[in-house]
Amino acid sequence: MSTKVIRFFVLGSILLTVAACSKGKEEKYIARDVEKLYNVAADMSDKRRWKYAAVAYDEVERQHPYSVWARRAQIMSAYSHYMSRNYDEAVLAAERFLQLHPGNSAAPYAYYLIGLSHYNQIIDVGRDQEKTFQAQNALAEVFRRFPGTEYAKDAKLKFDLTRDHLAGKEMEVGRFYLNREEYLAALTRFQVVASQFETTSHLPEALYRLTETYLALGLVKDAERSAQVLGHNYPGNKWYERSYKLLTENRQD
Repeated sequence: MSTKVIRFFVLGSILLTVAACSKGKEEKYIARDVEKLYNVAADMSDKRRWKYAAVAYDEVERQHPYSVWARRAQIMSAYSHYMSRNYDEAVLAAERFLQLHPGNSAAPYAYYLIGLSHYNQIIDVGRDQEKTFQAQNALAEVFRRFPGTEYAKDAKLKFDLTRDHLAGKEMEVGRFYLNREEYLAALTRFQVVASQFETTSHLPEALYRLTETYLALGLVKDAERSAQVLGHNYPGNKWYERSYKLLTENRQD
């Protein structure tokens, strides 16, 4: 359902009088009591009709922009857009709230909501990672600005997951080059994971792939060094077992 249709539905439920205009001109509405407007929006939220709620909260601000209710409506509009999975609109609404009310007590939540909106748009590692970087930046703002808050802990967890996601992207590209026997290109990708994403779940495989790639390039000492690091940190890991087997087979050759 389009936003325009939703808007008319909401305005109808608020019992606004619509002054019909000629085609192509913006409709005009008679202002209503701010509490009544907000209660309609809150009712939409209670019923989990998030698209309608977002429009209703926007109407509160439109008709009463300087009221206390308008500030509440702005952050609730952002939340309603988020709940309806309209993430780009949620980001815009939250950013607007922060521009107008940077010191408001709801500011931490607004930053958190921006981070969540970007985070929920992260796609698989085979695609462009722009949203992953946006999520990283937004989530970092939360635990940087508001350490110790309830939002900071979850933001840090999701930030770490974005790092794991980016490491997964590097691994995918590295494996692609390795399969094509483009060893230098593969080596670069695996080194990035080992040096920049060493706290992610992809490190054991990255060290194994380094061992494999170094051997393919004839750099046995470097291969052994990677396997040693893998064995020291992950002695029982399957990737270490594969590295050990790979080195053993290379010595026999």
